[in-house]
Amino acid sequence: MDDIVKQALAKWPNVPDCYGWLGLDARGHWYLRDDAAQAAGPFPRSKGSLLQHDKLIAFIERNYESDAQGRWFFQNGPQRVYVELEVTPWVWRLHPEDYSATSHTGRKAVVRDCLVDERGLVYLTSDIGVGLVHTLDVAIAAEAVDAGHWMPQSVIADEMPARYGYCRSPSCSRPSSAMLPAQ
Repeated sequence: MDDIVKQALAKWPNVPDCYGWLGLDARGHWYLRDDAAQAAGPFPRSKGSLLQHDKLIAFIERNYESDAQGRWFFQNGPQRVYVELEVTPWVWRLHPEDYSATSHTGRKAVVRDCLVDERGLVYLTSDIGVGLVHTLDVAIAAEAVDAGHWMPQSVIADEMPARYGYCRSPSCSRPSSAMLPAQ
């Protein structure tokens, strides 16, 4: 977590949490979900605006974490901005030289297991959690399987959040009164 974020938390400890305003899609892209996007439906059916500002994306990714309930958030200064996940909290990019994985945030991970769901989506479990293999890297995952590095296991997509301890939408476990982002 950035030092400036830690300082803001110490200075303003009681800023309300924010729900529904940020989404992470299956390709590792961040979406800002304003009032209109939220009114149009849940994420990912209504995604909102794709974030394209490199420094803002880097700030979000440096301050991306989960809480004890498995809800993922971006710590924006003193405020937690909970993230709507299209699939998993991590989206993996694979390296063909050694089949290592790096998350959409740039974090390296040690792969533990390879999973395939009923739709053919490929996931990896790792030392930092479970994530979806980016669609552009599924062929690399197949090479890793063919080379004997991974043995795919079947998984049911809808059972993954409970099995791996994450929540796709923080609204499934948030307090009953939703808060708007701080001004």
